[in-house]
Amino acid sequence: MTSSEQRLAEIRGGLPPRRHNARTIAALTGNPGCTRRAVLDGAGVDKPSLAERVGFPARFGQSRFAITRGNTFEAQVKADGGAELLRLVADRLGVPVPAVASWTDLGDGDELTGRVERSAALLTAAVTAHEPTDPGHAGSPHEVDQGAALFDHPLLGLEVAGRRVHLEPDLVTARLGGRFHVVEIKSFPVVDGQADAAKLAAAAVQSAVYVLALRDLFAMRGLDPDLVSHEVVLICPRDFTNRPVAHLLDVRKQLLVVRRQLDRMAQLDELLAGVPADFTADPAAEPATLVASLSQVPARYAPDCLASCELAYFCRQEAGGHTAALGRPVREALGGIDRVAEVLALAAGEPVADPQRAEAAALLRTAARLRAEALSGAA
Repeated sequence: MTSSEQRLAEIRGGLPPRRHNARTIAALTGNPGCTRRAVLDGAGVDKPSLAERVGFPARFGQSRFAITRGNTFEAQVKADGGAELLRLVADRLGVPVPAVASWTDLGDGDELTGRVERSAALLTAAVTAHEPTDPGHAGSPHEVDQGAALFDHPLLGLEVAGRRVHLEPDLVTARLGGRFHVVEIKSFPVVDGQADAAKLAAAAVQSAVYVLALRDLFAMRGLDPDLVSHEVVLICPRDFTNRPVAHLLDVRKQLLVVRRQLDRMAQLDELLAGVPADFTADPAAEPATLVASLSQVPARYAPDCLASCELAYFCRQEAGGHTAALGRPVREALGGIDRVAEVLALAAGEPVADPQRAEAAALLRTAARLRAEALSGAA
């Protein structure tokens, strides 16, 4: 065990690290500048339990009803050997529906290593089975596929903070439109062509994690990672029915964000260098000790943390009176002004000693004057 691994184990209190999944990896990108979260996630700390221990339990997560509805919709879409699913994906990619398609269920079996190896073997075999005779021909988006391959719940891997994480996308299509495509099936509706923006953004980041994992698999096997398309097929219910509809998500931006955060998580030595030696998230410690310990590592709270981080309510309480609690746009617009009280004082006309804050102070005074005029006119 290296010194970093020993340090991370001490932070956890000697407990085994909590395993990441696609949702938790996607959530890492929500606040990449937060050192507190990077350290806790890098150490594999059980953040839901930690949040409860310090008196600020998380208040988000999928309900049992939502999980059941999602499983039902996924089963409906995959019925009949994926015939309807194949048609949806082919139509969305703009290619003819293949006359022949194989369906491989990789979700069977309880043995983790066996599933990982079988998934890797079959997915890479699907590449060589469809290699073009012309090396310069990578496959036209409009060519007719003689035989598509659908892989149900393959098990992929990705390195997160030095540990191998296992990921399970809903489906991967091969030999369709000349490339591999990740298919994500979500139960949130698309009404009049529009989906909930927050859910759509979360699905895009989560899908990017799967694309990255599949590309890493191909790269490790000496195959071209670009065989995996950056376009993900998202299948959701149409309007208020259970009729599925397919959409394409371009996740190139999300791929860059996820990779950048994973690279940061891999540099745990640098992160730990700024962490006090007595920092701990040991669940056996007293709540007061945990609160004091957490306060030693800087957080970067923003209101949108409430939807993705289990410690968000603790950090929100800690950020009371700071401009960070008002959101990133407000914090960035105010420059280096950290306290709400100082913002109000400057808006009221208090002299500015720091010339670097003079511009922000002038804007605040202007905003205060316009607000007063608007309220006066409304009255």
